[in-house]
Amino acid sequence: MTAVASKKSSTTRKTSLYRLRTAGAGSSEDLASMVVPHYLERDGFHAATVEHGPLRGLLISGTIAPGAADWCATLAALSGLTVQEENRTSLGLLLVRTDRAVYALSYGMGHLMIDPARIDPGFGIEFAVRCLDKDRITKVRRQIMDARGRTDENSATAGEHIRGFGIEEFGEIVSQISGQITEVPLTFTRDSGRAAHVTGTDRSVKLHLGSSPIDLVEDLHSIEKVCSRPNPLPEFEFIPQVRPLSPKSERAQQLDARLDALLGTGDTSRMALAVPSECKERFEFAEAFRLRLAGRNEFVAGLDVADLVEAVRTRAQGQRLTTLRAGRVEMFADTDATDRLSRKVPADQWLNAEIPDGPVHYFYWQGQWYEVGAEYLTTIRRRVSELLAQPATVILPPWPWGIAEADYNKKAAEQEGYALLDKDTIHTERLRGGGLEIADVLGPQGQLIHVKQTDSRKGTAPLNHLFAQGRVAVETLRYDLVAREKFLAKLDGLAPDHPADRSFTALTVVFGILLKDGEPLTVDSLFAFAQVSLLHTATALQGMGAKLEIVSIGREPAN
Repeated sequence: MTAVASKKSSTTRKTSLYRLRTAGAGSSEDLASMVVPHYLERDGFHAATVEHGPLRGLLISGTIAPGAADWCATLAALSGLTVQEENRTSLGLLLVRTDRAVYALSYGMGHLMIDPARIDPGFGIEFAVRCLDKDRITKVRRQIMDARGRTDENSATAGEHIRGFGIEEFGEIVSQISGQITEVPLTFTRDSGRAAHVTGTDRSVKLHLGSSPIDLVEDLHSIEKVCSRPNPLPEFEFIPQVRPLSPKSERAQQLDARLDALLGTGDTSRMALAVPSECKERFEFAEAFRLRLAGRNEFVAGLDVADLVEAVRTRAQGQRLTTLRAGRVEMFADTDATDRLSRKVPADQWLNAEIPDGPVHYFYWQGQWYEVGAEYLTTIRRRVSELLAQPATVILPPWPWGIAEADYNKKAAEQEGYALLDKDTIHTERLRGGGLEIADVLGPQGQLIHVKQTDSRKGTAPLNHLFAQGRVAVETLRYDLVAREKFLAKLDGLAPDHPADRSFTALTVVFGILLKDGEPLTVDSLFAFAQVSLLHTATALQGMGAKLEIVSIGREPAN
């Protein structure tokens, strides 16, 4: 009879690890206060103090058995047979205290027992970007803030360089990154002889941790040493500069209160109209908006941030942001509001807001708060300053007082070699029948000049619209054959001898901006999200082979 060797018990187990917020290093807070009270009181759940070797903490475990699975009746009806199966969900949570912090190890659905306000949202990314092998990244999930506003997830099973994932340095939030780590002494690498693989998210780290008290404590100490490194690895420096806050966190609730108070003042200097992710592609073609907010049900030809703020400004303190979240906005492609372009999108998702707090800034975007570090803002300001400092190849005259944008465009087009395109739209199937202005004025070398006047009431909504218009114009000329042919036909009719490049392979886009009353265009006069939008536009245009120039239009001296 051949003896069967018993399976060797594993020295590690893949575990989700959370770092919890406490009153500070060495805090002696009751660990039970970090658990959702419901689970501590629930029948069948047990909490016990842990003092096992070097390990000190609290263990909570239990099983939820709500009864028959909800799919039993469906299967019984389909098969004609009796189906009686029960859902059982197990939860395990071990809270461990070290000299530096409190950690939560989750098993099964144990993470549900952690008080969400206690979860440190920066921990997972903070650890990962300090130890990942830049050449062995296997997955990246990111949220694009101010371009198309979508969530992208890309995988590379064998791992590749971080640059291979095409992460945009500005205006993107990396919420998950996975890969192999290097030079971190862990039980797994010691006992298996293999490189450890980790997944860092905006809430936790998933990795193999030691299965004995001594090994686990040593692994936690190794993780703490990594997190104490002053800076991320150079290839990942930009990632932790922007991070989302949990809506249930204490900080997010404090920011909700500050935004609610700001809405009550009516001051929109730190607010702007946002275009929600799902509306981005069709926003350029919207001719009407339906606003259902604070008892109002009306159609407006153009939507700006003041419409949202004024609707809730007089609401009681604590009710303004709630009212905004309950409101809805729809887009339509026609002025009669019969051709719907979007669903009823929550009104607060149309709002950007900035709340500064010392060197750190917080932004409300798409219904969620984000924390932006000082270094990130410094980098953005530097890049925007570089864009603004680049010389322009066109001349835009001072803007006379009292004239509208259309009249200014005519004045600019009177210069030799320039041509007026304002309101001269083209229509194609790709544009859903809507009209698109390729530019307001054509420059002497074929520059596509887009002009915009802004004022304090409208904030940066006109600028965001301007940037989007420039990007869409280039996309249309490059990728829509019908639109290109129609534009060339219009150009031949307007200025048949114009030296513009009719192949559209080397386009130059110019944004001519009159800011407020002729105030110079600088990083200090641009709302932070407008800066991010500008950088995204610059990157998008560069990717299509187009150059970007920016001209700050001054005011003509008053008589």
